[in-house]
Amino acid sequence: MRFLCSLVLLDVFLLALQLQCQGLLLPLTNTLSSLRVTNGTAVPIHHLLRSSSLRSAARHRRHRLPPAGHRQLSLPLSPGSDYTLSLSVGPPSAAVPVSLFLDTGSDLVWFPCAPFTCMLCEGKPTAGHSAPLPPPPDSRRVPCASPLCSAAHASVPPADLCAAAQCPLEDIETESCASRACPPLYYAYGDGSLVAHLRRGRVGLAASVAVDNFTFACAHTALGEPVGVAGFGRGPLSLPAQLSPQLSGRFSYCLVAHSFRADRLIRPSPLILGRSPDAGRVGPAAEAGFVYTPLLHNPKHPYFYSVALEAVSVGGERIPARPELGYVDRAGNGGMVVDSGTTFTMLPNETYARVAEAFARAMAAAGFARAEQAEAQTGLAPCYRCNAASDRGVPPVALHFRGNATVALPRRNYFMGFRSDNEDGRGTGVGCLMLMNGGEVDEGGGPAGTLGNFQQQGFEVVYDVDAGRVGFARRRCTDLWDSLSRR
Repeated sequence: MRFLCSLVLLDVFLLALQLQCQGLLLPLTNTLSSLRVTNGTAVPIHHLLRSSSLRSAARHRRHRLPPAGHRQLSLPLSPGSDYTLSLSVGPPSAAVPVSLFLDTGSDLVWFPCAPFTCMLCEGKPTAGHSAPLPPPPDSRRVPCASPLCSAAHASVPPADLCAAAQCPLEDIETESCASRACPPLYYAYGDGSLVAHLRRGRVGLAASVAVDNFTFACAHTALGEPVGVAGFGRGPLSLPAQLSPQLSGRFSYCLVAHSFRADRLIRPSPLILGRSPDAGRVGPAAEAGFVYTPLLHNPKHPYFYSVALEAVSVGGERIPARPELGYVDRAGNGGMVVDSGTTFTMLPNETYARVAEAFARAMAAAGFARAEQAEAQTGLAPCYRCNAASDRGVPPVALHFRGNATVALPRRNYFMGFRSDNEDGRGTGVGCLMLMNGGEVDEGGGPAGTLGNFQQQGFEVVYDVDAGRVGFARRRCTDLWDSLSRR
């Protein structure tokens, strides 16, 4: 972790040097690299695909059917499908590292604090976590009258929160209830929940970079979630929002392609805070510029990065997307969410069916045979028998976003080859379409689609909040990490 510019040592906040810098580089670790080999046998890829497809569908359903009256929270997925970053909390003399899941679909930074009880957490990935420690000694509870307390409680008025904190009426009326802490937060999600207290204290991003009054949540009780989350959404409690304007209101990441194989993760995935993607490009791989699509305002889920998907191309066929993918209405329904915490891209039923049919026609014309057993094993479809030599006939796939932003996917991002176990124990080369059916758009509400992190691999994806846009550029992410980390 280091600044991407030459720094002079100063005793003041190093974030004040942003005008001289190209950003702050942090490493992202894919949880696939933490998988252990059991009895000399690695976890089969089709098991990872199955768990990732199930959890992708569950996360998308949760975005569309949120628990009534509660905010959304990231539900980290299975190993191989999510990414962690390391922060430190507490005073410089006693700072403690914490590993958190990166999530662009939520806007709260939280982690377990002792005493911590986690129910139904057996077998859950812990991202290298040690036992939770007590709240940082230099941190303090956020007052009930703070706007951030209101934001954490889904915009409940401060007076109501102070009443819940048992403030005297005269203090509520005179807005002087500064001594009462923000009530505990209850967050609910697909198959879990947590209770946390909102606190403010020192959070370190790198060895020499820290924010003294960073607002985070300490969770003391959780159901089904033993690891915290670094929310990168558009809300005021997110990590980027608490650094702005020092880090220019933008961040980007470049996810190293892995194909669910830990041996391909030879470098971390770079997370870059504050760097302008169009300035100071690094290396020949950075010569290709970004394509940008505008962000859509979501009045009900303002922390989502929603964009408009207009069409999907399969081979030479351009398939118009459902109209709901192109706008967000007043109730927060529609659009496509760019999400770091969902593995596979989710499309509305009608759009997915047309894409899958076009893909199946092209694959049949190229002579590929269906592999129904692989479909049952992975939860993905359609799947085909193939090998490295035969997959050249796989049709190209591209996503077309508003603003004439076409993202041509590398083949491995939508059709990944792997070995599928047969009943006789012998493996067969297969490949599956790595897009999923997100259900009917008129069932529930929320986003109509999700752009998953598997389809984002091999791109630098920039969230340019200041300019109201998201950008994509093809990159060799390992080279980008090497180039930036040497500066």
